[in-house]
Amino acid sequence: MRGKVTSLTIVLIASAFLLGMESVASAQGRGRGQGGPPAGVPAGGPPSGVGVGRGIGTSSDRSNGRADTGRSTASDRSNGRSVAGLDRAALQRQNAQSADKDLNNHPEMAARLHTTANDLRSGYQAALLTNPNLKFGQYVAATRLAANLNARFPNVTTGAILGGLAKGNSIGQTLQSLGVGKDQARDAERAVDREIKEAKKH
Repeated sequence: MRGKVTSLTIVLIASAFLLGMESVASAQGRGRGQGGPPAGVPAGGPPSGVGVGRGIGTSSDRSNGRADTGRSTASDRSNGRSVAGLDRAALQRQNAQSADKDLNNHPEMAARLHTTANDLRSGYQAALLTNPNLKFGQYVAATRLAANLNARFPNVTTGAILGGLAKGNSIGQTLQSLGVGKDQARDAERAVDREIKEAKKH
C-alpha cells in the first residue's frame, strides 16, 4: 500500500513539473509574438536626440540659420542701395530747383550767354544724372569755357569738362588735363566768371 502511494506521489509531482514548464514556454512565446524589441535593442527605443528626428531638426536649424543670414544680408544691402538712391534723387531735385530759382531771378542771363533758359535747364538736369553734386554755376561755366576754348583746344568740350568735375577734379585741373596750360586755364576761368557775373546783372 505504501509503495502505491509513493508511486502516485511521484507521478503527480512529475505531471505538475511538466505543466509548469509548458506554461513558461507558452508565456515566452506570447511575449515574442506581441512585437517586443529585437535582440540587443532596449525596450524604451533609441535615446532622446538620436536617430532620424534629430537629423531633421539639426538640418532645419542649420538651413534656417543660413536663410536668416542671407535674408538679413540681402536686406541690408538692398536697404543701403535704396537709401543711397533716395539721397541721390533728393540732391538732384534740390540742385535742379536751385537752377530754376537762379534762372528765374536772372531772366536775361541765358540770352546774354548766347543760349536759352530751357537749354541750360535741360542740359543741367541731364548732367545731374551723372553727377548729382554738380552745381548750376559749374555747369554754366563749363558751357562757356567750352565755347571760348574749343577753337584753340579741340579737347575742351562741355562733356569733357563735366567728366572731369564728376571725377572730383576742379575746373582748372580738368582744363589742364585737356591740354590747356596752367596760366591759360586760370585766365579762362577768370574771364568766364566775369562773363557770368555780367550776365546776371539787371
